[in-house]
Amino acid sequence: MPRATVHLLRHGEVHNPAGVLYGRLPGFRLSELGERQAQAAADWLAQHDIGHLVSSPLERAQQTAAPLAAAIGLAIAVDERLIEAENFLQGRPVAGGKGLFKDPSNWRYFRNPLRPSWGEPYAEIATRVLAAARSARDAAAGRDAVCVSHQLPIVCARRSAEGQRLFHDPRHRQCSLASVTSLTFDEDDIVDVEYSEPAAALPSGTGAGA
Repeated sequence: MPRATVHLLRHGEVHNPAGVLYGRLPGFRLSELGERQAQAAADWLAQHDIGHLVSSPLERAQQTAAPLAAAIGLAIAVDERLIEAENFLQGRPVAGGKGLFKDPSNWRYFRNPLRPSWGEPYAEIATRVLAAARSARDAAAGRDAVCVSHQLPIVCARRSAEGQRLFHDPRHRQCSLASVTSLTFDEDDIVDVEYSEPAAALPSGTGAGA
């Protein structure tokens, strides 16, 4: 099998005026900036030979995939393994994260940050996303593939591919909105990881996005 590249595309900025941790909740769409970010990513990825496009089932990821699908003439497949990480705190206001720590009812979720205790284990996230990436690679049949997902799933997959510990400081994640983390496969091994920010030139917004 020749070398193949799978691009993990993070969705664009989400319209989230209430500032909640939305996780897997329905109804969270891209903001206007997020739509422009998705178009910038599509313009960048359309320069590659894309043979398969697959997305998380969540609306913001589907919206991010749409401009690329239109540009290259591919349907958007859906893979549940690309979904946002499960988080037991979803739906609560985050206030930059500090508000979650001030509420005593949340404290039980912070007992083990290594796993983590507030949601889906990092190891399980990495395993499912890398499995989805390999399935996308196979479906692309020698061409590149694009998987549209979310920040934490992409970060866990990358850290696993690079042999890094999965526990990390989220403030130091390299996975901006509408960024692309590209995994190059040689047979079943990941031999290279590259990172790009096609939407970096766009002005930053006030929304959030996981």
